[in-house]
Amino acid sequence: MTDKERQEAVAVATPPYASDALGEGTVDAVVIGGGAAGLNGALILARSRRSVVVIDSGSPRNAPAEAVHGLIALDGTPPSEILRRGREQVRQYGGRVVFGEVASAESAAPSEDGDLRFTVTLADGRSITARRILVATGLTDVLPQVPGLAEHWGHSVVHCPYCHGWEVRDEPIGILATGPASIGHAYLFRQLTEDLTYFTHGTDLDEDSRARFAARGIRVIDSPVTEVVNDGDGALAGVRLADGQVVARRVLAVAPQVQARTQGLEGLGLPVQDLPNDMGRGFASGMAGTTEVPGVWVAGNATDPVAQVGASAAAGALAGDYINRTLATADTDAALQGIAEASPHGVTG
Repeated sequence: MTDKERQEAVAVATPPYASDALGEGTVDAVVIGGGAAGLNGALILARSRRSVVVIDSGSPRNAPAEAVHGLIALDGTPPSEILRRGREQVRQYGGRVVFGEVASAESAAPSEDGDLRFTVTLADGRSITARRILVATGLTDVLPQVPGLAEHWGHSVVHCPYCHGWEVRDEPIGILATGPASIGHAYLFRQLTEDLTYFTHGTDLDEDSRARFAARGIRVIDSPVTEVVNDGDGALAGVRLADGQVVARRVLAVAPQVQARTQGLEGLGLPVQDLPNDMGRGFASGMAGTTEVPGVWVAGNATDPVAQVGASAAAGALAGDYINRTLATADTDAALQGIAEASPHGVTG
């Protein structure tokens, strides 16, 4: 199975919804990505009376999950419901949410007053011009090549102790190691169960970590995992090892490789970077989601892979704030330029 096939195996679409018209002319901002980060950024901009269009491909990272957890006031709410409410709220303030795939996004000729311009083109050929762009495309989880693993993703195969941990407490849990990040993963899941097994699965586990695991009662198995085993009802029942042994487990925790969704955005020239602990690659960003590309911000899992829904939404809001500030400055600069051009003696006191 190739990386692409594994990525597609864990991608789940949201329920279909009515799409707004893309519209014509230049908008203040295009938000690429209709998840928590993108919608919250759009909400801030729309409430600031900015014209904003959200382009949503409809396949958020958390779509396989039954509920969002660890988000105050919304704990236990299905991801699709949070996104539905988010779209409604953006629209309430005049924002538009368009269902579609971005085929390309690139810089365009600036306006007459020198303000930035970008052209975003969708896969169906439609295009829109924007003054600023917020990239909130999220990421793709790339699971290990273990047969049967992907079908349980978001249910019995989990990645986040804060998102799913309470729901799998006291179950026999297995950590399927993917690299250095899995060691810390084990300590967090040990807080949730007395029955934890760490499958090294070809990764290194130093003697200090082995001693620490032993002190916490974490069993270590070095034989590679060859497949996930289901019970008669199709539920996860354990894993089969290379030696044929089946180790009973009800839950597997995996720290997957992650890849920021960059498709269609190559023309923006956004820098990407390797993530710590060999976790994958994401967009590089600074404070409030700024990037090296003037006029382009990035927020959410596309740049911060460990951000949960609340953190992603907050990052989108902060980016939306800064985008609005730069637009306010550009509007003022344009107004001053207009006065200067209209007056033969320039701006007077």
